[in-house]
Amino acid sequence: MLRTTARKIYIALIFLFLYAPIVTLIVLSFNASRTRAKWGGFTFKWYAELFDNAVIMQALWNTLSIALLSALAATLIGTITCIAMQKMKRRNRTILMGITNIPMLNAEIVTGISLMLLFISLGIKFGFLTILLAHITFNIPYVILSVMPRVRQLNPHTYEAALDLGATHLQAFFKVIFPDILPGVLSGFLMAFTMSLDDFIITHFTKGPGIDTLSTKIYTEVKKGIKPEMYALSAIIFVSVLILLILVNHSPRGRKKA
Repeated sequence: MLRTTARKIYIALIFLFLYAPIVTLIVLSFNASRTRAKWGGFTFKWYAELFDNAVIMQALWNTLSIALLSALAATLIGTITCIAMQKMKRRNRTILMGITNIPMLNAEIVTGISLMLLFISLGIKFGFLTILLAHITFNIPYVILSVMPRVRQLNPHTYEAALDLGATHLQAFFKVIFPDILPGVLSGFLMAFTMSLDDFIITHFTKGPGIDTLSTKIYTEVKKGIKPEMYALSAIIFVSVLILLILVNHSPRGRKKA
């Protein structure tokens, strides 16, 4: 009994340590007073000012556009890669899986600097395109990690049976293969979208002047002094990422039960 109680207290302290600062930030985003020292009443004023700020709204549009486009591209490339890898010999597949896992294990600052140097050597102008290419690059391994387990569970005989029954290769893929791997594809897409939405380091090294995402904009604004609008923006980002992570963790399970 004592051990169980101690375990619960320990877990509670861990969650308190992790989430107390975030809860404080969210509470301050509703504080009518500009100072953090006192509570001036409940208000949505800072959220209203946030959405009236054209610069931040442009950063939000850039963030969502890059996240959506990079997630779609990474999901397409990653899914095709998984299907191609499944046709390889086991040894070659294992080696390639190890190679695709390296970007996830690698430090983000190394990835960011290497991509920056690559774009400079290729003469690509820094801006929206370089951020998009960088996000596609680091998102592909996450998609492969989500889709590959579903591809391994496929029964190859069902695809061959569909071909024997007169279906074309494309029809057999969308009628037989794609429905089975769809939960993994959706999980990969949501994971890629979340990672892109939340990225700062790689974006910081690959963005050009005059373009910002929410993460880089917050960093710039914080250096000037923390404004209440930043509390509201940070609260929105946290809630959005939390919702996406919940969807990532539960969508495959829910579809499997259905």
